[in-house]
Amino acid sequence: MEQTVIQVTGMSCQGCVRNITDVLSALAGVRQAVVDLAQATATVDYDNGQISRAALCLAIEEAGFDAQ
Repeated sequence: MEQTVIQVTGMSCQGCVRNITDVLSALAGVRQAVVDLAQATATVDYDNGQISRAALCLAIEEAGFDAQ
């Protein structure tokens, strides 16, 4: 298992947090996703054999947010 912290911009409310959490949690290989509105981050525990950090960022971007 790997853990990464992704900077997320564009979140404005807890609805955004829920949206990103749901998107990340639905991905194969993601064990846990914790999104923090105040810190503008998503901390993700994932299996790098199943999914890459780039794919995590892409999923966030496809949900309408910017991810780095």
